[in-house]
Amino acid sequence: MNGVIVIDKDKGCTSRDVVNKVGKILGTKKVGHTGTLDPIATGVLVLPIGKALKISELIVSEDKEYIARVIIGYETDTLDVTGEKTHEKKIKITRDDVLKVLDRFKGKIKQQVPKYAAVKINGKKLYEYAREGIDVELPVREVEIYELELISEIKEVDGYYEFEMKTLVSKGTYIRSLIRDIGNSLGSYGTMKELRRIKQGNFTIDMAYKISDIEKGNYKLLAIDEVLRDLPQVVVDDELLFKIKNGVVLDKFFNSDMALIKDKMGNCIAIYQNVCDKAKVFKMF
Repeated sequence: MNGVIVIDKDKGCTSRDVVNKVGKILGTKKVGHTGTLDPIATGVLVLPIGKALKISELIVSEDKEYIARVIIGYETDTLDVTGEKTHEKKIKITRDDVLKVLDRFKGKIKQQVPKYAAVKINGKKLYEYAREGIDVELPVREVEIYELELISEIKEVDGYYEFEMKTLVSKGTYIRSLIRDIGNSLGSYGTMKELRRIKQGNFTIDMAYKISDIEKGNYKLLAIDEVLRDLPQVVVDDELLFKIKNGVVLDKFFNSDMALIKDKMGNCIAIYQNVCDKAKVFKMF
């Protein structure tokens, strides 16, 4: 079994839990994922299977789209509702207040990574430092917010304000951090209540299946060439095929930087890339 399955992850399980469940259902250990979702989050989780694991780096998208439910009025140590409350400031906000602040965050911004994150400092993950009560300097990264819009009314709930926003962001953006910074810009604090990823690159939520669908066999496995449809595809003759299967460095025989090589039967054989007028193996299937 070789290809990609798009999962609609449920709340409460880790991305690794999903990988393990799908692997058990399909009877294979050759399953991975291309973008972690926190246990609190739901939505698009892309799982390469079998030989498709070799193209994981090619399908890790720069762009991801989310719908988040925001609480304004307090902050937690994890920056979401699963954590312990650390700061609180109840204020009144209007729709205009929120719209003005959201507009400020569009474009390239500097963002501090949350302390409960898998980013490594000196070989150790940030959340491991946090769980041990060790303070470390949190990395600051440049990310890009392509789109950011308010998609719900603003409601008062238990003395705090809640609303939903939809955002399209670059790879590496933490929505929890974005919400924290939005809360601060409103003169208070922000915490993420819910998060749903609705798009990762070319993979959208309407392509996704629940674990229960996989158990029933009700799913579509996306073939490698289908997933790499944006990559030029080159069909080669038997003579060239023999050389490619043996990983031979060849004279440049296609014009793009990279190409998916197929045999006459349509089987995916390799991915070659052009380097200094030579075609070299990038991935072999």
